[in-house]
Amino acid sequence: MEQIRVGVFGASGYTGYELIKLLANHERADVVMATSQRYAGQRVSDLYTRPPALGVRGAQFDLTLVDVDAVWAGETPLAERIDAAFFCLPHGESMPMVARVREAGVRAIDLSADFRLRDPAVYSRWYNKTHVAPEMLKEAVYGLPEVYREQIAGADLVANPGCYPTSVLLALYPLAREGRLAGGRIIADSKSGTSGAGRKLRLSSHFCEVNEDFKPYSIGRAHRHLSEMEQELGVWSGGAVRVTFSPHLLPVNRGILSTIYVTLEAGWSVERLVEVYSAAYAGEAFVQVLPAGRLAALADVVQTNRCAISFAHAGGDDYIVASAIDNLVKGASGQAVQNMNLMFGLDEGMGLVG
Repeated sequence: MEQIRVGVFGASGYTGYELIKLLANHERADVVMATSQRYAGQRVSDLYTRPPALGVRGAQFDLTLVDVDAVWAGETPLAERIDAAFFCLPHGESMPMVARVREAGVRAIDLSADFRLRDPAVYSRWYNKTHVAPEMLKEAVYGLPEVYREQIAGADLVANPGCYPTSVLLALYPLAREGRLAGGRIIADSKSGTSGAGRKLRLSSHFCEVNEDFKPYSIGRAHRHLSEMEQELGVWSGGAVRVTFSPHLLPVNRGILSTIYVTLEAGWSVERLVEVYSAAYAGEAFVQVLPAGRLAALADVVQTNRCAISFAHAGGDDYIVASAIDNLVKGASGQAVQNMNLMFGLDEGMGLVG
């Protein structure tokens, strides 16, 4: 069996490192190229500790990081060097790189927001950037495997979902597809570990700013992931869906817990929600629908590609759906590997912990 040769663009951040860790445990994928503007010339193992359990495949941590310009140097076409490219670049920086890689005939999985929104005008409004490759938005498939599995399998460009949207969308998909959310009010109260802010130094993520504290940020229709949530929920519901989204910063390294408040018509119960969700996610290796009385927690999911979902009755017709994921795995790099597996016809769970 031929190996999938992988290039990671932006390998020095948390999601890039998580990708290399996951792919080092992948039977059919080898990271053969990794870029970093800031750390070019250094090895991955100079920046991060090599996990001791990886054995021989841990040699990928000895890969030397290269400047992105070096990717295009030499006479050998890119498609003869790599089969798949992962992009762990800041929003706005992926667009030209993805376009160039796709032009070279290499499949791409973008972990930024550059290809998640179907309308370039919506992207420009939320990200304050003009989309420089709008013609590629029709080609891009939104990479939520539990919903778009068949499209991902035939895709050459996958837009990996954001971490907050993954937690909220998986928690609401079964209700949205039955038309239970259109026109109603949805409140998504989400808490994320500090790795969600990325590795770049900023005052708000310093230890002394985060430790022993818990605070909201970008609330009041300010967080960019809101556009992604409303886009997908609107598609599934067949009508506009409005979400009140309040993200918070938790003083932990990783994980997202979202508690989502919805109003349903008479006749619903926690037991019925468990039944509906269990049917919707039957056979899904990475979605765990918890039984009535048990609530999702970060401990259910950290270091895994799993999403745990639970339910509670809030009185009357109001219910709370709780969803937990690891923001670096199911919320980013793990889901990206899941998408790569689908794109190359592999077992969807290869290299992942469910």
